[in-house]
Amino acid sequence: MALRLIYTWLIRLAIPFAFAGVLWRGLSDRIYWQGLGERFGRVRPLPSPSIWLHAVSLGEMSAAAPLVRALHERYPQLPLVLTTATPAGRARAQALFAAFAEIHFLPYDSPGSVRRFLGRVRPRIAIIMETELWPNLFRECRQCGIPVVLASARLSAKSVSRYRRFGALFSGLFKNVTVAAQSAEDAQRFLSIGAAADQTCAIGNVKFDLAVHAELLGAGQILRAAYGGRPVWVAGSTHAGEEEQLLEAHGMLRKHCPDALLLLAPRHKDRFASVADLLSGRGIAFVRRSETMAVGVLPVHAHVLLVDTLGELVALYASADVAFVGGSLVPTGGHNLLEPAALGLPVLTGPSHENGRDTARLLLERGAALQVSSARELAAQLQRLLGDPAERRRVGTIGKEIVDSNRGSVQRLLALIEPLLPAAHPPAAAELVYPTIER
Repeated sequence: MALRLIYTWLIRLAIPFAFAGVLWRGLSDRIYWQGLGERFGRVRPLPSPSIWLHAVSLGEMSAAAPLVRALHERYPQLPLVLTTATPAGRARAQALFAAFAEIHFLPYDSPGSVRRFLGRVRPRIAIIMETELWPNLFRECRQCGIPVVLASARLSAKSVSRYRRFGALFSGLFKNVTVAAQSAEDAQRFLSIGAAADQTCAIGNVKFDLAVHAELLGAGQILRAAYGGRPVWVAGSTHAGEEEQLLEAHGMLRKHCPDALLLLAPRHKDRFASVADLLSGRGIAFVRRSETMAVGVLPVHAHVLLVDTLGELVALYASADVAFVGGSLVPTGGHNLLEPAALGLPVLTGPSHENGRDTARLLLERGAALQVSSARELAAQLQRLLGDPAERRRVGTIGKEIVDSNRGSVQRLLALIEPLLPAAHPPAAAELVYPTIER
């Protein structure tokens, strides 16, 4: 109790600084000024109980797409509320789900903000993607009787040590919480920090259920046509310290394949300008994706297409011959290897893939992904794959088969959710006790 009170006061002290940071970033990017009141739980009151799903950022929101669509189809009578913590995640949610969902920022983890949010949204259930353990949020859900599901949950060994260090703060956190873990290993880690054995199971990774629509493949073909028949590789979700190695590898590749084109897609919008400066500083001929969208043609002199747009990464994968997935040549933990694999592309990754260790291990062991640890190794693999269409098809086919054979996590999640969320009608008023709406 004492540790939770200390945590709550620290959160209250930190909120003004966090909010000031949002205002400051909004001076250069006005998207940060959207939904300012939402960070304090000030959202539009809903007339009836809802389903609430939270995905922290762009990647998690994209991964949640099959589950969100399935929930909307199965429970059309209940409003659907989506929250995220980042502007990129919010933009992705609006692009995918604005037609049928309420989209907001997650409130700060202070009791007042959380109560205000719950009182207005009135969730029948809270579905939290992957791992977002907020003590006050979970406590308020428990007091309201709102069941919480950690969907496609994952937990690293390092995180286990951290949660154990603050064990008193997380004591009782998992009451009323169902943990649907990505793997048996993740499930055991949740059990070790207090999850209930009868409410914890492994259901797989919902990222395997990503849909490959004909429209997406068509968008990839349109992009491909703009490249003029050049060999193309894409580096998706890249980070600071990684682009330098990728550009070095591209320079080595072009000594053997002069017309090779790199599609360089930084992970975060606020880094587009700095990556453009890096390209300019190295004297690399490049063009911004935002400049080519209207004309639909890529200048022949450009060696790099800087992707300074959001929401196009999967279509860019669909337009390429080989994919490198970023956050892996620097100690960031890596990003989603399954998106290019589902499209039948050979996947290259660096050695850092803690964010999806089981997925990376599966793809690497089966030969659908290849690991590189330097610009030289990356250039060598690119040269080999771009020069051998048959090998590209062989490696890409393995990845696609792995994705297809591991689908089904969304249906298993729905089976867990359904007993907590009867489809026929909202619960009786006595079942859930929402906070009084605070103005």
